[in-house]
Amino acid sequence: MKQLKKKVNETNPFHNRKMIAIFMYVICFVLFASLFLRFTWIMVRGEVNGEDLRLNVEKLYTRNNVLQARRGTIFDRNGNPIATDATTYKMVAILTDEWSSPSRPQHIEEPRAVAEIIATHLSLNEDDIYARLTQDSMQVEFGNAGSNLTFETMSAIRDDLSENELTGITFDESRSRFYPNGTFASHTIGLAQVTDESDDQLHGVMGLEKQYDDHLSGENGWIKFQRDFFGYVIPDQEIEEVDPINGKDLTLTIDRRMQIFLESIVEEVDQEHKPEYITANLMNAKTGEILATTQRPTFNATTKEGIDQSWQNLLVEYTFEPGSTLKAMTLAASIQEGTFRPYEYFRSGQIQAGGGTIRDVRREGWGTITHLEGLARSSNVSFVHQVEEMGHDIWKSYLDAFGFGTRTGINLPNESNGSNPYESPLQKINTAFGQGIAVTPVQMLRAFSALTNGGTMVEPHIVSEQTEGSEKQPVISPETAAQTLEYLKETVYSEYGTARGYQIDGFEIAAKTGTAQIADPETGGYLSGPNNKVFSVVGMAPADDPELILYVTVQQPELNTISHGSQAVQKIFNPVMKRALKYYSAGDDMQSENSYANDMPDFVEKPAQDAIAYLEENGDAYSLIGSGERVVQQFPRQDMQVDETQRVLLLTNGAMTLPDLTGWSRNDLYRLAELTGIALTVEGEGFVTSQNMSAGSFIETGTEIVVQLASNQE
Repeated sequence: MKQLKKKVNETNPFHNRKMIAIFMYVICFVLFASLFLRFTWIMVRGEVNGEDLRLNVEKLYTRNNVLQARRGTIFDRNGNPIATDATTYKMVAILTDEWSSPSRPQHIEEPRAVAEIIATHLSLNEDDIYARLTQDSMQVEFGNAGSNLTFETMSAIRDDLSENELTGITFDESRSRFYPNGTFASHTIGLAQVTDESDDQLHGVMGLEKQYDDHLSGENGWIKFQRDFFGYVIPDQEIEEVDPINGKDLTLTIDRRMQIFLESIVEEVDQEHKPEYITANLMNAKTGEILATTQRPTFNATTKEGIDQSWQNLLVEYTFEPGSTLKAMTLAASIQEGTFRPYEYFRSGQIQAGGGTIRDVRREGWGTITHLEGLARSSNVSFVHQVEEMGHDIWKSYLDAFGFGTRTGINLPNESNGSNPYESPLQKINTAFGQGIAVTPVQMLRAFSALTNGGTMVEPHIVSEQTEGSEKQPVISPETAAQTLEYLKETVYSEYGTARGYQIDGFEIAAKTGTAQIADPETGGYLSGPNNKVFSVVGMAPADDPELILYVTVQQPELNTISHGSQAVQKIFNPVMKRALKYYSAGDDMQSENSYANDMPDFVEKPAQDAIAYLEENGDAYSLIGSGERVVQQFPRQDMQVDETQRVLLLTNGAMTLPDLTGWSRNDLYRLAELTGIALTVEGEGFVTSQNMSAGSFIETGTEIVVQLASNQE
């Protein structure tokens, strides 16, 4: 009976369900208790797996945006912008529908209608735009014509598309540094770029942009606010905001007119003779202000074309043996020491000194001549006599006093000391005529200023606010400085002077030429060959009381159309010094009756006929690129000042057309190439006489244009 009862109990389904229910209750209780404890723990601690939930929620609904500080503008001496902040836009068309929804299309739905609107704002043909919009691609860009768009152009396109309910066009915004003059003292002005995409902050990476980065940068601000789940800003909230502190502006001593003119002249010589290096620097002889400076190789700061050639600023980093231009210092020292006797005779050709043989450029010499004639002919032998008579130690003290072997302190990065080892007897002698010593162009400018400033050197500088250095002791007396300039006129106006080709009509100048050998690191000697030299000249004018110093060097030019490298130097020196003297003679601060005619208005998105009417009324030369009715790009840009030598270029909407280039200068052509993206080949010198495509031909980015220049074109 007990066994039967036990068996009944074991098979009782009610009993089993009760046990299961109890078990489930226990499990549920444990789970609930665990969840309760977990939630309590999360509520108390506010974190899960080490992550702060409050912080995550704040990140989800709170926006903390950086308010970018404006980088300071760099101006020339007359207030013209040289480097400014800019926000530009690149147009992109979305062709795929992968990112679209039925209610919110993001791609191009009506390519013909979109093409029609875009063609009214950009220098592109409507059919070309339509072809791009119907490609089998995810998205498409529009090349040069659709890049670097201004806010006004971007807004006009966007508004027209929105008004017509057309989709598929987006704009990528980028913050950049804008250099409106293109190739313009580029290594000296430098570059500012976004070096870290995470902060979108511009930083100077070269030249004055780098040297004055802290001054120009400013400090970013920020704004903090909350938004809801759908991204809308929550109303009536307290918004936290810290305003940015904009960077400070920088005003330079550079004169934009002279700089542009210098760039155009140097570019012509560079294209024709393809030298290894060119340096050209114009300085105020009394104050040390650098009025214009350029070099080759260089680059276009706007397009970055050519930047891979060299990052070296030749004004302060290029060291070379100066050759005979340093004889101006030797002459001054020997006059000061009383060892230069101009009418005393010596035997030219060669001399034994310092354990070696020193020769004149003309090995046989010119016979027995006076030291004044030796100066005019740039006789090495004559200057060896000067150093031998004054003594090596005294001559070394003058080299030191003129600053060779020490930095000038000009506020540019990476300035070199140069070198003046002055060790062996032969090396000491060679410094008399600029050999065995390495200098920078800015050191030479500083030394020359002693001759133009009554015997006391001035500090070359390029920033207007740069404070003057400590008072310098005179290197030579005022009388010696004046006498040195008087003798240096002999090199220009004597019948046998080496600088006769540097005469400037209407002005008297003092000058010294140089033809320096180039050291060969492989042999320890010097390179051979007629063009393996550094050809140079320094000119100081007006000679009786110089206000300007122009120093030009051309290293290893091709002697293709000339017989001597000095002729390449003349092609730079003569027109630049003539232009500078004319500006200076017109009045204070180099103003001229032919200076800027007007500030350039903003023609972008304006009717082309209105722009033409304005330019014709002001007597400005202009050219239309395209046959559209609306201006979409222009050069010079808004607020840039225009002088009588500049051609205004107006790019209209629709397809680009090639203007008649007859009479255009090389500088005008480069502006055209920069504006349109054409591939330009320039042959010859002077002004355009012919072009390979007729005026009115359709062009686009990459179209090859070949033009012929001739010097007889007025």
